[in-house]
Amino acid sequence: MEAWWRNSIGYIIYPASFKDSNGDGYGDLGGIVEKLDYLRELGVDLLWICPIFKTPMHDSGYDVSDYYHVDPRFGTDEDLSKLLHEAHLRGIRVLLDLTMNHTSDLHPWFMKAKADINSKEAGYYIIKKGRWADGKLLPPNNWGSFFSTSAWERMPGTDDSFYLHVFSPAMPDTNWENPELRNEYFKIARHYVEMGVDGFRLDAISHLAKDPSYADSPLPAGKEGYVLDPDRFSNRPEILSYLREFREKGVDENTLLVGEFGGSLQPGEARLYSDRGRGPVNLVFNFDTVWNNGAYGSIDKRDDEIRTDVISLKNNFMRWYPNAATSDMPLYWCNHDHPRVLSQYGSVEYRSESAKMLFTTLLFLYGTPFIHYGDEIGMSNVTYSKIEDFLFDDANRDSLKELRAAGYDDETILRFWRRANRINARTPMQWNRHENAGFSHAKPWVKVNDNYREGVNVQEEMEDPYSILNYFQYAISFRKSATYNDIVNNGRLEIVDYNHPDVFAYLHRGSSTIMCISNFRPYQVYFTFNYELADIVLHNYDGVLLSNHVFTLRPFECYLLKIR
Repeated sequence: MEAWWRNSIGYIIYPASFKDSNGDGYGDLGGIVEKLDYLRELGVDLLWICPIFKTPMHDSGYDVSDYYHVDPRFGTDEDLSKLLHEAHLRGIRVLLDLTMNHTSDLHPWFMKAKADINSKEAGYYIIKKGRWADGKLLPPNNWGSFFSTSAWERMPGTDDSFYLHVFSPAMPDTNWENPELRNEYFKIARHYVEMGVDGFRLDAISHLAKDPSYADSPLPAGKEGYVLDPDRFSNRPEILSYLREFREKGVDENTLLVGEFGGSLQPGEARLYSDRGRGPVNLVFNFDTVWNNGAYGSIDKRDDEIRTDVISLKNNFMRWYPNAATSDMPLYWCNHDHPRVLSQYGSVEYRSESAKMLFTTLLFLYGTPFIHYGDEIGMSNVTYSKIEDFLFDDANRDSLKELRAAGYDDETILRFWRRANRINARTPMQWNRHENAGFSHAKPWVKVNDNYREGVNVQEEMEDPYSILNYFQYAISFRKSATYNDIVNNGRLEIVDYNHPDVFAYLHRGSSTIMCISNFRPYQVYFTFNYELADIVLHNYDGVLLSNHVFTLRPFECYLLKIR
């Protein structure tokens, strides 16, 4: 039987920002239940819900203090059971975010480890003796964390021990070499599978295994003496056996496992994890196609220097396409950790045209597409005018100190954050033009994007037959039809005019041939068309400008065509 996720349309929900059902300014599970009919009508049948487990929220819920209970911000365990029941009644499956690389430092395991370094729970973490040099106690090695500090923190209650954290010190890494620790995670997974959860998105899974020597990195150290060397703790070969055991003992074969492997995993390596019938993971997420406009780390660039590299974008999608022969593939433009795709590769000025173009391009490539909540109405990056509006995210408070220390003024930081900060993807969903965009009757936990008053909301787009929302729904209905689904999943994909700097065009050859042509520019471009046109399936403009085998493509114009 074919895997159900091959025929699904995924939707990413950041629960704190989707819908508030109890009036506390915070999105919750009850709010998701309220909007299940909306999601079903859109055509979505798979939800990826970002973390909902009990947490001190040091890192947006990815720091879990209790895996067995829903955090009160999001509701109750009963609310989760209701969500699963109501979603399944509508033919919608639910994927939960599961973080196994680390816990919160407030998790009972770590609390017991701190109380007794010889306890069983201390073995659930990576705790090593420090080194003495010139009478000073130093960390066990020179590894740096992703948070610009040493990857080691002094273990409270000890004289000379440190624990490893590749992220924040508030998120100690778990020790996957320990079979007892692994069994704890298998039990957690079984608990939710038995409850009815359909799968897990495995967060930061590429870091489960560490270099067992724990030797210094040979790379040059920074000014503090630390080295951020992901090879010490990323995509190491031991992960494969860990995940195979997780598949065998934690879940069943019908459970969808989506592994977040970051940007350094290569397609050949990914096949080991996601090969149909042999790999322990069903979909491998990477970030290859997220930053192809130079916005990452672009604080020294002007806004007008940010430009989509269309050739790079084509290369990055197609370098993964050969895997589709033996592995199921995910497709997405962004998630809760990235800026809004409309602001990345599209245009606020051409909101409707670029939103429709970006969705069409993604939807008919290959694999299982994921929509980030709000993309279906053209939600875009924030226009916040104050640094303080970004400081709801703890990571931004730390980043602000670093950027100011590096000599950047607040105006420069603000411009950069409006372009590249992850808050852009976490603003409240814009349901209508009422107060707070209909997200909540209370003040939202993070500021709503003001453009909800300008028609960028669900209610007004539902009433406009030519809106982005209605286009998404119409396009999804084509994508989910038996004919188009078969062409996309099983037909041969070819890029047309690989070196065109402005147009992303491809053919899919199956029972019939379809062709997508997308202009990624906010200006008119030309595209040579040497095919026989049978039908126009989707188009985001009125009128067709085709003469002498050349399309004149208006700003962000796109076509989905049938070709004879």
